[in-house]
Amino acid sequence: MSCSVSLKNISAKNGEKEIFRNVNLQISHKEKIAIIGSNGCGKTTLLEIIGGLRGPSGGEIEIFHEKIPSLDEYQKYRYLVGYLFQNSDDQFIFPNVFEDVMFGLLNSGVSREEAKKRVEFILKELDIWHLKDKIVFHLSGGEKKIVAIAGVLVTMPKIILLDEPTTGLDFKMQEKVANIIKNLDLSVIIVSHDKKFLGDIVDTIYYLNKDGLEK
Repeated sequence: MSCSVSLKNISAKNGEKEIFRNVNLQISHKEKIAIIGSNGCGKTTLLEIIGGLRGPSGGEIEIFHEKIPSLDEYQKYRYLVGYLFQNSDDQFIFPNVFEDVMFGLLNSGVSREEAKKRVEFILKELDIWHLKDKIVFHLSGGEKKIVAIAGVLVTMPKIILLDEPTTGLDFKMQEKVANIIKNLDLSVIIVSHDKKFLGDIVDTIYYLNKDGLEK
């Protein structure tokens, strides 16, 4: 099986306190999965480990069959992984929508001319071209979420990690985000507490507890 992400006996600690241990997971290319669990069980921690935002206390991570022995080594694979924070405000660098969505491209070495074309495409694809000149912090919660998603997708990752993508959204915006996720042709890992939202978006739902993941 061609795996985009493989976790082998991953564990995590908060100081000396163990959060979880023995997390094993294989995600095939373009598979969509969700991770649910009780508050404080470590869902976001696990997502951050997969996304290279923090290291595990034990275990092995592979991205497309390449072992990632340290956070420093993760840097060379970071362009493959897009991360959507639970709080959209944490995602933004620039106040202007167009400039913010373009930031990741420019930061990765894409020319400004090419970056502008790709930003225009993704904003129109997500039906938010009308927001291009807006100040991100003046947008509604739902608009912020879509703009944050645009900033992730414009870099064309192979894997996208979504931390509670429905937080603060009304039903209409939840539907819009759900449709965007369903149409993504890449590997998707969603951390959520909202089983109804997950519905037919994901292929498999895993439950995280201190002893690992269960279907």
